[in-house]
Amino acid sequence: MLPLLLVAGALGANLAFLGLGIVFDYPDVLAYPALEVMHRFADHQLAVSALFLLLAASAGLLVPISYGLAARSPHPRWIVPLGITAASVQIIGLLRWPAIVPFIEDPATFRTVSTVLGTIVGETLGYLATAAWTVVVARQFGPRLIAIPAAVLILSGVLVPLGVPGTDLANFVGYILWSLWLIALAWRMWRAGSDTRVETAAAA
Repeated sequence: MLPLLLVAGALGANLAFLGLGIVFDYPDVLAYPALEVMHRFADHQLAVSALFLLLAASAGLLVPISYGLAARSPHPRWIVPLGITAASVQIIGLLRWPAIVPFIEDPATFRTVSTVLGTIVGETLGYLATAAWTVVVARQFGPRLIAIPAAVLILSGVLVPLGVPGTDLANFVGYILWSLWLIALAWRMWRAGSDTRVETAAAA
């Protein structure tokens, strides 16, 4: 079950992100004037809302994934709290699109909601919690060669609002690596489960 959750989280997030890029020009659209973003959202509201729901659901999988990893860990202390935090702040930030944005008519209100729920909660806190969770998990389960660079690049996203050159691309690359790490971790978990089943059958 855990390997399937890991793969589903990686694939779901990337499919949603790809779809949003095609339909909504996301994430570049976030730099557009507020009124233009609102019009673009209204023109494709159903599709964009569905894709953000998929992205939020993929983020939410960090919760059962964290519990599954903690059950296999000799040092589970931080895995679940960080996983729940990373999932929660991302879900809050992402769900503003289907749950709040359709009811906003004022561009100033839209920008305030985007700044608070999007930039501060969903992105900045999300990057911090996801990077921390990744390091904690990778130290116990690996593969660190992918996970640690992914965590560092994801963490660079906190500098995006400050206009630091290259951080938006670094953050994007970080999430690509992070997805690959989830799949690599799924393979390790599946192999570990297979080895356990073989040993159990041999002992029987």
